[in-house]
Amino acid sequence: MVKLSAELIEQAAQYTNPVRDRELDLRGYKIPVVENLGATLDQFDTVDFSDNEVRKLDGFPLLKRLKTLLMNNNRVCRIGENLEQCLPSLRELVLTNNNIQDLGDLDPLASVKTLTLLSLLRNPVTNKKHYRLYVINKIPQIRVLDFQKVKLKVI
Repeated sequence: MVKLSAELIEQAAQYTNPVRDRELDLRGYKIPVVENLGATLDQFDTVDFSDNEVRKLDGFPLLKRLKTLLMNNNRVCRIGENLEQCLPSLRELVLTNNNIQDLGDLDPLASVKTLTLLSLLRNPVTNKKHYRLYVINKIPQIRVLDFQKVKLKVI
């Protein structure tokens, strides 16, 4: 396991991704905890934390610019409170292939009013009864859930 240090952030790949966002690539370092991201000086639109060992989604400093957070293939089982205060522009959160168990574990995301895309594919929570309806009810501004558009169902 590697500690997420200012040096690691400095050495990590940084580039402009296909949608012309500045991206920081922290993929595959086996990082256990999100920390020291203040060293990015809020220069990135996207941070890719895929393929690490993160268990709790918290520890972020104020990153006003960050719009997309990629957390696939981690061990996330808890989502920290007050995420919206640290990441006020967060629009897309990809938590595919993590360990979120219960519907209530998703409640902290309700305060992230800017969130429009969320992926929870391959998390145990997706097998819960009424999972999709619960998420749409808790996060009414969500437009894409698990890479499927959220549509108004006419009865």
